[in-house]
Amino acid sequence: MARVDVGAWEARSRPRRRSLVLGGGILLVLALVAVFAPVVAGHDPLAQDPANLLADPSWRHPLGTDHLGRDIWARLVHATRIDLPVAFLAVLAPFCLGTALGLVAGYLGSFADSLFMRIGEVVLAFPFNVLVIALVFVCGSGVTGILIAFTAVGWVSYLIIVRGEVLTEKRQEYVLAARALGYSRRRILLRHLLPNVITQAIVYAMSDIVMTITTIVALGFLGLGIAPPTPEWGSMIADGTEFLVTHWPLATAPGIAVALTGWGFSLLGDGLADLLRVE
Repeated sequence: MARVDVGAWEARSRPRRRSLVLGGGILLVLALVAVFAPVVAGHDPLAQDPANLLADPSWRHPLGTDHLGRDIWARLVHATRIDLPVAFLAVLAPFCLGTALGLVAGYLGSFADSLFMRIGEVVLAFPFNVLVIALVFVCGSGVTGILIAFTAVGWVSYLIIVRGEVLTEKRQEYVLAARALGYSRRRILLRHLLPNVITQAIVYAMSDIVMTITTIVALGFLGLGIAPPTPEWGSMIADGTEFLVTHWPLATAPGIAVALTGWGFSLLGDGLADLLRVE
């Protein structure tokens, strides 16, 4: 029996553990900030103070105030409650839809496979961001419009990933044995194939959510996202561009929040990809 080099294995596992811990830690902090936003913020994010317009950072207002006298820190914290859940749902919906269709298309083949792939090719013919913006414009701004747009466009990637994995796995002995034993298609798909093909889709979802967050922020910047005065990172950046030189926290703070969130998900995705990779 070959000897296992424990030291080499531990050396290879350290980077993946660091990525998982650091990425998970960043996201955990952001989640706690979102859950306890009223406590962390310290101010009402919608309260206006005409006497303190564009105030400089102070003990009372750590990041100052915006052009309407609203506390920037409070709005930044409360925006976490909006952007993170919306981004998560905007990835979860196409993830579930694309995974289900990929299972069916890859396992059944024939008409179902051709139908789903042709529809997917039509969707992929258009640039992702352009199609999302167009659908949000048609469906209306707000959470509902954003979720419809991302679901209508994002499912194709998960369909392709899962379908490819199913085409490989359905020829394996455990699937052939399940068929020989007379198991139903539903049982084979959900209990045998799904656990073995879902890994790549999960890893992709971690990178997909980064792109989703940036797109949602871009929609808010263009005025197609969450309607004001609800605090949202994209609209905060848009409001702050006019005062970028004189009052930089107004636009820079939400930009840093977006970058930090994307970094956390990227690290988590890298760690998961290394951890789940078969060596």
